[in-house]
Amino acid sequence: MIVIGLTGSIGMGKSTAAAIFRNLGVPVFDSDACVHDLSRPGGIAVEDVLAHFPESRSKNVGSLPTIDRQKLGKIIFANSNAREQLEAILHPYVWGEQAKFKQHMRRTGQKIVMMDIPLLFETGAQDRVDVTAVVTAPYLLQRQRVLARPGMDEEKFQAILKTQIPDRQKRRLADYIIPTGLGRALTTRSIKTLLKGLV
Repeated sequence: MIVIGLTGSIGMGKSTAAAIFRNLGVPVFDSDACVHDLSRPGGIAVEDVLAHFPESRSKNVGSLPTIDRQKLGKIIFANSNAREQLEAILHPYVWGEQAKFKQHMRRTGQKIVMMDIPLLFETGAQDRVDVTAVVTAPYLLQRQRVLARPGMDEEKFQAILKTQIPDRQKRRLADYIIPTGLGRALTTRSIKTLLKGLV
């Protein structure tokens, strides 16, 4: 089984590329969705996160401990040490879920699977995949996409960029480059070419 690691900076079109992989029959592990599951009420990482960041506990009355994502976001974007601490809590859980996914895919006879990992190179996850692919688009388009998101502003956008390896460096590190700035048709052709090359 061939494991593709897909990555890309914020606003580069990774979700679109992942959807195209799915449409072409490639099973996809979504690391962001995994983090949301781990940290939702009742998630297995909630107690660990709240133990380290008690100020992020939601004030809502309920039977399950709950993380206030807005509070936690303000904490980690204002403090790189806090962000690294949160990643140290969450990443081992995510790695465990990734391993389960790959094990299940091998048992079911899948030939190619894709791991959607935003911080692929930043966390050394390229060592756990067979090939890497990066989505890329011009900076102005990236910025436009990100600032159109609810609750996003220039300061937050720049803060996020500082936590990620620059796009040009990711393109040098990746085995494949998937352009997302010239329309879905070109992105789809690039992904089909990638898959054909692997087969």
